[in-house]
Amino acid sequence: MILDLGDGFFLRRASVQDHAAFCRICLRTGDAGRDATGREDVPDLMGMIYAVPYQVFEPDFAHAIDGPQGVAGYLLGAPDTQSFNARLAAEWYPKLQKRVADPGPDASKWTGSDWARRWIHHPDLTVPAALAAYPSHGHIDLLPEAQGKGIGRKCMAFLEQRLRQAGSTGMYLDVNPRNEKAQKFYRELGFEALRDERLPETSTFMMKSLR
Repeated sequence: MILDLGDGFFLRRASVQDHAAFCRICLRTGDAGRDATGREDVPDLMGMIYAVPYQVFEPDFAHAIDGPQGVAGYLLGAPDTQSFNARLAAEWYPKLQKRVADPGPDASKWTGSDWARRWIHHPDLTVPAALAAYPSHGHIDLLPEAQGKGIGRKCMAFLEQRLRQAGSTGMYLDVNPRNEKAQKFYRELGFEALRDERLPETSTFMMKSLR
């Protein structure tokens, strides 16, 4: 145990054995914070994109949140987003590309998890120039049983501290624009939405200085 979160929940270092749980949690929170189970035809693809790579490439910043019913969330981070994304491009996605077929560029023909299969074959890993002052990023997802208990707040404070200790001067979170609940939560923690015309409309970037 790294951190006692109260109510029978605690934070610990993640391991390879948590990959399946991470995929499950990512799926159950994957529709702008809501359950995406009914939408996807390959349940683990979301987790293989958004969660599992952190345990593989940033194990010091990958944590599981355990509760009375098992793994109830994860806390993930990367101190150097550019470096992390470069490893994804060189070492992670080529392996996944062998597992799934590219559904093609016509989104009108996509079904189920085709959006994820397309991303795997054509990932956009470019870090927008507007985020240059925020070299790190984080990611947290909690199942309903872990929400509303102050767990997210404690975990984010822990991640910020760890990133500062690693020398980071700032971090950001890539939030779905439809997830207003998450945006409100991050604003309460001192994050601000970055406004810049160069940023993609598909994401809301919440940023915070760690100086």
